[in-house]
Amino acid sequence: MAKNKEVTVEERLRALYDLQLIDSRIDEIRNVRGELPLEVRDLEDEVAGLSIRLDKLVASLQLIDNDILAKKNLIEDAKSLIKKYSEQQKNVRNNREFNSLTKEVEFQELEIELAEKHIKEFKAQIEQKKLVIAETKERLKERENHLKHKKNELNDILGETEKEEQALIQKSEEYKEQIEERLVSAYTRIRNNVKNGLAVVAIERGASGGSFFTIPPQIQVEIAARKKVITDEHSGRILVDAQLAEEQKEKMQKLFSKLS
Repeated sequence: MAKNKEVTVEERLRALYDLQLIDSRIDEIRNVRGELPLEVRDLEDEVAGLSIRLDKLVASLQLIDNDILAKKNLIEDAKSLIKKYSEQQKNVRNNREFNSLTKEVEFQELEIELAEKHIKEFKAQIEQKKLVIAETKERLKERENHLKHKKNELNDILGETEKEEQALIQKSEEYKEQIEERLVSAYTRIRNNVKNGLAVVAIERGASGGSFFTIPPQIQVEIAARKKVITDEHSGRILVDAQLAEEQKEKMQKLFSKLS
């Protein structure tokens, strides 16, 4: 049904309902995936964050080891100075020199005491960080396993539906090309404004599909006549009669069977 060819209202309605059935089928496929793609992305971000945290924790352990080594070197230097000053005390000429060297020895002993205290604190930090690292590793492993499971689940669904989805998206575009732009724009606007994406609905038990609002008998007759495009005054949806809807469903079901 080319755009430059004069088409009847009924042909427009059938094309619009076909388009609706195609887009609804795409919606169904995407609903099967649900929140899985988002879950996978969130898990990937979480795993990346935990990996970065683990790397930082391991790096901080190395820094503490370096601090401990520096304190141990300081202790060795202090011991050497104590030994040196103690030897010098044996050869002093007066009490003033002896007392001065005694103060130097006492200072180095305090340096050793302070360094040993720091080493003890550093070792306590290492033990604490090791616990955090173990917990982080366990959490990372659990999240990686969960991510692997969710990716497999998503891949299985994509493997089953991706080909059909892409074919349906192409069909949807083809059908839009066959319908005048004014109607496509109206269809798209309505579809974006309703939760279930239904812009074209059939009359069901005297009411528009998915609605509790009754369509007046005269309007139902006009809809069944297929002489003009009629919308539901309450929801704005385009209305078609049940028979037309059933005919198009049978037609499109055959198409879906070929694509799936």
